[in-house]
Amino acid sequence: MNSLGLSKDPADTRVVVAMSGGVDSSVTAALLAEEGYDVVGVTLQLYDHGEAVKRERACCAGQDIFDARRVAETVGIPHYVLNYESRFREDVIDAFADSYVRGETPVPCVLCNQTVKFRDLLKTAKDLQGDALATGHYIQRVGTESGAELRRAVDPARDQSYFLFATTQEQADFLRFPLGGMPKNEVRAHAERFNLPVAAKPDSQDICFVPDGDYAAVVAKIRPGAIDPGDIVDLDGKVLGRHDGIIKFTIGQRRGIGVGGTGEPLYVIRIEPDARRVVVGPASAMGETVVRLGAVNWLGDAHDGPLDLTVKVRSTQDPVPASLDLGDDGTATVTLKAPERAVAPGQACVFYDDERLLGGGWIQRAA
Repeated sequence: MNSLGLSKDPADTRVVVAMSGGVDSSVTAALLAEEGYDVVGVTLQLYDHGEAVKRERACCAGQDIFDARRVAETVGIPHYVLNYESRFREDVIDAFADSYVRGETPVPCVLCNQTVKFRDLLKTAKDLQGDALATGHYIQRVGTESGAELRRAVDPARDQSYFLFATTQEQADFLRFPLGGMPKNEVRAHAERFNLPVAAKPDSQDICFVPDGDYAAVVAKIRPGAIDPGDIVDLDGKVLGRHDGIIKFTIGQRRGIGVGGTGEPLYVIRIEPDARRVVVGPASAMGETVVRLGAVNWLGDAHDGPLDLTVKVRSTQDPVPASLDLGDDGTATVTLKAPERAVAPGQACVFYDDERLLGGGWIQRAA
């Protein structure tokens, strides 16, 4: 049994590595090559690379493709660039824009992992006769007799399990995540040890296809109707002001609402896309305890009735206690033990049993 849990010698084990041009995926490729695996690097061109050549903190375009190629040359592995622009536009960018038009707050990184990377790229890896697809994600994979389990990364500051909740069992069995047991500083040290040309490259921070973080401009360009003006109202429906597009608001937002004079801070409580209304109110109106989910992916064991676990209703929080009731049609109801503020439709609610990732679903509405 080799280090990837496969019953073959490393030299006879082909591992396709998704190389974004960043430090993490580059170190992943270098470590596997060092162990003697038959490593093949693949980089996805996901959008117009000419638009992104000068951006330092993007991924999957322009400079990043060039960096991935240089890393592959340094490591001594074959490298291929695949044009996935049309798939990425349809499955991620268009879906991102449509979600904002519906008054939601989308998570495009989850969609990218769910579709382009772990569906399309995984198929490509198998077409290349790969035994596994490795990525630079910070998440742990543990092989068991009943299949692979996914667990939170050792470094909690880098853990990406929230963004991988839609990974299916079949995908988890084929995927490998060599960095899940390392802190970031160790990964940087490996990059320097291998003398990789990206060793000092900054981590990508923004949504890759959104220049300068101005997501509203991107959505407005794709869906012009999304910038139609409307009313900002209080909880009783009283008009407090006007806005120039619901896409500029998200549940729980406080800054930049554009109305005041009520004597207490106002937050976005909900968005009504059909009426183009933004409803605001005090912080006391934001607490939610029951959350409805759709398109649920379950990675846990079979069970009957509600299950006590922990959940994250946004990527930046720690898991909180909740009860989960799975439906038969890909839906679920999550009952939080304590009210949570800013539960936003379009975000993910992700399930955990201690460190183990149990899946998750898309927040449809807070009841």
